[in-house]
Amino acid sequence: MRSDWFKCKHILCIRPDNLGDLLMSTPAIRALKETFQCKITVLTSSMAKPIVSMIPEIDDVIVFDLPWVKHKSQLSLEHFTYIIRELQYKQFDACVLFTVYSQNPLPTVMLAYSAGIPLRLAYCRENPYALLTNWMPDQEPYTYVQHQVRRDLDLVASVGASTRNELMSLDTSSCSANEVVQLLAHKGVDTQKPWLVLHTGVSEEKRKYPHQHWCKVGKLVIEALGYQVLLTGVMPEKAQTDVLSQEIGAGAFSLAGDLTLPQFALLIKQASLVVSVNTATIHIAAAVGTPVVVLYALTNPQHTPWKGKGKLLLYDVPQHLQSKNEVIRYVQDKMHPCVPEVPSPKKVVEAIQEVLSGKTDLLFPEVIPLRIPVNQDV
Repeated sequence: MRSDWFKCKHILCIRPDNLGDLLMSTPAIRALKETFQCKITVLTSSMAKPIVSMIPEIDDVIVFDLPWVKHKSQLSLEHFTYIIRELQYKQFDACVLFTVYSQNPLPTVMLAYSAGIPLRLAYCRENPYALLTNWMPDQEPYTYVQHQVRRDLDLVASVGASTRNELMSLDTSSCSANEVVQLLAHKGVDTQKPWLVLHTGVSEEKRKYPHQHWCKVGKLVIEALGYQVLLTGVMPEKAQTDVLSQEIGAGAFSLAGDLTLPQFALLIKQASLVVSVNTATIHIAAAVGTPVVVLYALTNPQHTPWKGKGKLLLYDVPQHLQSKNEVIRYVQDKMHPCVPEVPSPKKVVEAIQEVLSGKTDLLFPEVIPLRIPVNQDV
């Protein structure tokens, strides 16, 4: 069955989650493309769609917000009929489904099975029988925990796909450096003076860093370090960054909603450093080589910035916001270190100073150190 994959000319990769999740799958997608010399189509969400054009390994995209993944869309039976017909029409030779260890792949696999895609690969905790032609028993997190990028690379390696380049793929060439400089100058930023990025927005409330702490961090960065502060985010977060900018004072600039995704990625690339919660921004920073200080709410130990540099500042998710997913609860209760308090603004600024100094080689661990040892040599 593994040898059949070398005959594949058109492979569907399904990553129906958010932008950062798709970005973490790019090394595995590259492995498929390089090994099988095939066309790659990605089925992903409307949240991840904007980054597709910046991933050169992807040839085509299908956007579909699955109801068993966190989205606001309400889908009818007709939507499923349509997507299955589209998958049939494109005549894929194989399908690879990338998942987090806490996800059940079988509802998504049913789409590929119903469309008659002949080869279907995924991790699965229970026996999928005929739904998967290539089944990787999912041992995470009960036997071991590994980084999401490594998990995806191991999945495609099971059918013979590999790559020497395990870095995440993100092409920022569609935007010019001068374009970003002009935009910053228009917003009042002195482009001849140093600046760094504070990305305050969260995709989930449980990852939030307190507003008053962000305000204090911004003031300390300007007063103690002499850096300007660029507050970034998406348009719905503009009101928040506008208020923060006013509260921090001179030297702070609200940019939420003012940048396209290519402009934002290039801004991150040009930044001296990025401070962010654990969201897509930290993966963009890792992909473009910018150091980052991550205010890391303990949700997923395997989503640190892949091969990135900087510092992790951990804190617990409030109990009332913790996931009801049994797998995530297991990791939360049994494996995560106990870090009850969010890092203070002073601690954040000390981490910024340490990273900016460049005196130490601060490589991120692939997985956050866990309370209960697990076998990561797999």
